[in-house]
Amino acid sequence: MDYSFFADECKRLFGLNGMEIPSEEKTSTLYKLTNIMLDVNKQMNLTAITDCSQIIAKHYVDSLSISKYIPQGARIIDVGCGAGFPSLPLAIFRGDLEIVALDSTAKRINYVRETANALSLDNLTAVAARAEDYVKLDGNRESFDMAIARAVADMPVLSELCLPFVKVGGVFAAMKASKADDEYQRALNAIKICGGSASQIIPADLTFDGVEFEKRRLIIVEKGEKTPKIYPRNFAQIMKKPL
Repeated sequence: MDYSFFADECKRLFGLNGMEIPSEEKTSTLYKLTNIMLDVNKQMNLTAITDCSQIIAKHYVDSLSISKYIPQGARIIDVGCGAGFPSLPLAIFRGDLEIVALDSTAKRINYVRETANALSLDNLTAVAARAEDYVKLDGNRESFDMAIARAVADMPVLSELCLPFVKVGGVFAAMKASKADDEYQRALNAIKICGGSASQIIPADLTFDGVEFEKRRLIIVEKGEKTPKIYPRNFAQIMKKPL
């Protein structure tokens, strides 16, 4: 992959989507991340997106759309991080954050961990565990300023898995696409039960040429009360009977 083309596309696509143009250092790190991801992707299914411009827009710009809503110095958890989105781009652009990238698939977590090490991202810790188990370990329940989930599960399920991680006064953010409004309405009960209070849906559409858009939404839920200790339930119960 040609670095000059990659750098130019970063400038173009970040600018088109109203984001600050990455510095040379950050662009170089994104380039290294892209090459690592595409190389590993030959042996392990990390992403179906392999076009350079699509990677920049759909993985990097999209992941960083949440950045402006994360407080300085926050401790955050990326629930169901998959191939490291949004946690890897956030770790590159937000050195002030303490990030836990959580996923139940050990192979993907090993990839995220090794990639973070290769990129010298000391602010990211990758953990292989199920969310409903990890939250029960000492120091995890209601200890994060923010929980983030991107393209993981339906909103009622995510609310039960993510809100127990968030301290009162913190925030749960779900990064969603076209069905966000419907999912949010169906999740209102789960949000309330798990301690969520005020919430909002923020447009975060992606554009590739300034004309055509892909719909994106950020569902931001404030944590107003403690989550009852019975939540989250085990995953089978959550899926069988969502709140």
